Amino acid sequence: MKENQLLEMIESYLSGEMPAEERAQFDALRKKDATIDTKIAEHKHFTGLLKQYNERLSLQNRLDEIHEEIDVHTLKEDLMAHPSWVVQMWRHHHSKISVAASVAIIAILLTLFITGDLSNKDPRYQQLKADVERVKKEQDKLGEKTDNLIKTDKQTGPTISAKFRGTGFALTGNGYIVTNSHVINGADSVYVQNGEGESFHTKVVYTDPLYDVAILQINDPAFKNLGAIPYNIKKGKSDLGEAVYTIGFPGDDFKFGPGALTAGVGFHGDTTEYELYIPVNPGNSGGPLLDEKGNVIGVITGKQTQTSGVAFAVKSNYLLKAIQSIPADSLSKSLIINTKNTLSSLSRTQQVNKLRNYVFMVKVYNQ
Repeated sequence: MKENQLLEMIESYLSGEMPAEERAQFDALRKKDATIDTKIAEHKHFTGLLKQYNERLSLQNRLDEIHEEIDVHTLKEDLMAHPSWVVQMWRHHHSKISVAASVAIIAILLTLFITGDLSNKDPRYQQLKADVERVKKEQDKLGEKTDNLIKTDKQTGPTISAKFRGTGFALTGNGYIVTNSHVINGADSVYVQNGEGESFHTKVVYTDPLYDVAILQINDPAFKNLGAIPYNIKKGKSDLGEAVYTIGFPGDDFKFGPGALTAGVGFHGDTTEYELYIPVNPGNSGGPLLDEKGNVIGVITGKQTQTSGVAFAVKSNYLLKAIQSIPADSLSKSLIINTKNTLSSLSRTQQVNKLRNYVFMVKVYNQ
C-alpha cells in the first residue's frame, strides 16, 4: 500500500467517515501491523499541532490588525497619563501576548513537518521542542515578575508631570475630597496623591465658582477607605487674632504653615473669606485652614501678591453650603460630614502627624 493511500485511510478512519465494514478491516490490519498504529498516533499528534497552530495564527492575525489600527502618536499621551490601562491590559491579555510570541517557532516546526524534512524522532525536532518549552518558561517568568511589580509598586497614577497642582483634604473616609474650583478648572483628568506617594484617579462631583470650592470623589479601585475623619468642619465664625495653621503641598512634600486670622473679610471686602497672615505658596490652594483645636475653619484660596504674608481662605460655613448644594444624583456614595473632632486633645505636632493621612496633593492634567 502506498504512503499517500495509507494517509487517506487514516484520515477517513480518524474522522469517522470510513464505512463500518472498511473500519473493521482496518482495525484488523492495525492489529497485524504495529507500524500502522504508530502512523495513526503520529497523525493524531500532527493534526493536533495543526489545529493549535491555526488557532494561534488566527490570534496573531487579530493582534496584527489591532496593531495596524493603532495611532501610536495619538495614543502616547493617553498611555502616559493613564498607565493603569497598560496594567489592566497586561493582567487580562498577557497569556495571549505570550502565545503570539511563540507563533514563529511553531510555524517553523510545522513547516518542517509538512515538507517531510522533520520527524518526531529527528534530533532537530527534539531541539525545537526544547526551544518552545524554554520560551514558554521564560514568558511565564516574565509574567510572574510583571504581576509582582504591579502588586508591589505603590506609585500609581500618571507618570508625566501635572499641568497644575494644588491641595485637597478628605471630607469623608470613603473618598470625597474638597479643593478649590480654580485648581481643577479646565482639567481633562484629576488625580490626588497621598503622603505615601500613591495616586488615585478622581471625578469632579461638584464645583461652586462663587465660593471657589470643588468636590472630588476618588473612583480608583486601588483606593482604600480612610476610616473616620479626625476633624470636623466648624459652622460658626472664628475670631480675629486666633492662631491658625494650614498644611498642604506647595512643593513635592507635605508642609506646615502657622499663622493668625487677621480680618473677618477677604480681598476687597469679600464676606465669604477670611484674611490671614500665614505663609502660603502656589500649591497650597485648596488646603485646610484649622484652628488650635483642629477644627476646619476654612479652605485656603490664595494669597495677596501686593502684601507679603497675607492670604485668604473661604469660610467653612460656605464650604458646608456648597456641600448641601450638591445634586443627590451626582453622589454614588453617601457624603456624611463628620461632627466629632478627635484632634482637640492633641498637641500641634500630634495633630499635624494625624492629618497626614487626610490631606492630598491634587494633580491636574489637560491637553
